[in-house]
This record gives sequence, structure tokens and C-alpha cells, in this order.
Amino acid sequence: MIAYAVRRLLIGIPVLIAASLFVFIVASLSGNPIDDMEARNPPVPLETRLSEAHRLGLDKPLHERYISWLGNLVLHGDFGQSTERTLNIGDQLGDRLWVTLRLVFVAMLLAVLLAVISGVISAVRQYSKVDYGFTFAGFLALSIPSFWLALLLKEAGIFYNQSTGTQTFYTLGDKDYNHDTFDTWGKITDIAGHMVLPTIALTLITYAAWSRYQRSAMLEVLNSDYVRLARAKGLRSRQVMIRHALRTALIPLTTITAVDIGAIFGGAVITETVFNWAGMGTYLLESVIRRDVNSILGWLLVSGLVVILFNIIADLLYAVLDPRIRYE
Repeated sequence: MIAYAVRRLLIGIPVLIAASLFVFIVASLSGNPIDDMEARNPPVPLETRLSEAHRLGLDKPLHERYISWLGNLVLHGDFGQSTERTLNIGDQLGDRLWVTLRLVFVAMLLAVLLAVISGVISAVRQYSKVDYGFTFAGFLALSIPSFWLALLLKEAGIFYNQSTGTQTFYTLGDKDYNHDTFDTWGKITDIAGHMVLPTIALTLITYAAWSRYQRSAMLEVLNSDYVRLARAKGLRSRQVMIRHALRTALIPLTTITAVDIGAIFGGAVITETVFNWAGMGTYLLESVIRRDVNSILGWLLVSGLVVILFNIIADLLYAVLDPRIRYE
């Protein structure tokens, strides 16, 4: 199994390189960051613009710039120079990745739990009022744009705080500005408080589709021959549901969870922007606005690596859920 995971990780390297090359070309051709300096009033002196272009490697051909960037990354772990002189791309990615991962991980965990619970109940009680209720809630969440849902939750939190005169819901930032002055428990509660509304927004958007997959998979398993055989052998209903039906029905959900991790990161971009989080999402938007190619490439590599790792974990979970699956 370890050898399989290593092979999958190695296969992901060419994918990351191809994706980085594509993004590098598109980002480089979308505009020159030096043009913004020329458009200022008064314009930045020519010598300063030429010096900045040389620092960023913009005075080199496109292919040389990419080869130089890739070589520095592989040999020295250097993500290159940012258009912001005071910004270190590697440090920024490390700090912001933790901010985004804690939001994505908690949202995914809650979405999976809600999807499994609602999907199983809907399948077991098919065409009942409960089933119709979960179906309506799922399609309602699917039909709501992610940015609008995040804005609704933010405005609801502000309205509640103003109505009660309390700071029950945090609507800006991922932590308080004086976070470092808190003790350990204060830091935990501060981070948890700021996560409530963004996590709810990301969870509801993700859970809606997953619950439909889980319901469909559960219905298929419940009508299978081996589940009927287990019931005919006199096994308890709870044992049949958990050990035989649910375990197999989790395989499709595991697949779609791994596939959707990229979309979840995309949803995090919107959620972080609405709630003003200093995470990977806002980092990407800031980099695009600055036309900062190296920062965009750094975001792509880190996000791509996370997606690849989640897909490997999903593949390994198949063997846990279904003993018939073996990786040699």
C-alpha cells in the first residue's frame, strides 16, 4: 500500500508541472505588472521600471523565465520573487495554507457527516416525508450561489450582534487583531468563533451534492443480493445497515469527496473573500490583481499538492471500506 501511495505521488508530479506551465503562460500573457507603474501619475521613472523588470525576470524570454523558476523551485525550494518586494512567497503560502486548511477540513468533515446521515435516512425511508424534506433542503442548498449564501450568513450575524448588543458572531477575519496576547484556550476559542459562519457557508454548499450521492448509493446497496442474504440469515437490521450496506455505500461518497476537493478550495476563495480571511483564497485574488505570476504559481502548486494527497488518501480508504480491494 505504501508503494502504491508513493507511485501515485510520483505520477502527480508531471501533472503539477504541466498545470504550472499552462498557468504560467496564461498569467504571463494576461498583462505585465510593470505597466501599472507606468500608468501612475506621475509615472515611475524608467530606470526604476527597468530595475523592477530585471528583478522579476521580465526582461527574459518566456521559456527562459519558466525554466529558471522551475529550476530554482526544484533545486532550492525558491518560489521566486513577488511583485511586492517585502513579500516572501514561501512564508505567505505556509501561513495562509494553515488558515484555509482548518476551514476546509472542518467543513468537509461536517459535510460528510451530514451527507451520510441524511443520505442513509432518505434511502431507508424512501418517498417518506423525511425523504422529501432532505431532498428539498439539498436542492435548496444546491440552487443558492455560494457568495450569496456567505453574504446572507454574514449579514445575519451582523444583524444578530446589533440586535442583542453582543459579539456572538464574528463576521470579519480569521482571528482577532490582538490574538497573540491570548492564552492557549483564548486562542482556540477565538479561532473557533471566527470559523462558525464561514464553515456553515462552505459546509452547506458542499453537503447538498454529497447527500444526493449518498442517498443514491445507499438505495443501490439496499437492493443488492448480499444485503438481502444478510437479512435472510437473520442478522439484526442495525448490523446489516452498518456493517454490510453503509460500508459499501461510502465508496462512491469517498470518490466524489476526493474529486470535489478542488471545487472546495474554489468555494473557499469566495468564502474567505466575503469574511475577509487571510487564507489561500484571498492570497490568490491579491496575486491575480497584482499580476504576480510567481505567487499564482505558488498557490497552484500548494493547492495541487493538497488535491493529489486527498485523492491518494481516498484511494487508500477504498481498501478499508471494501476488503476485496488490494493494492499490490
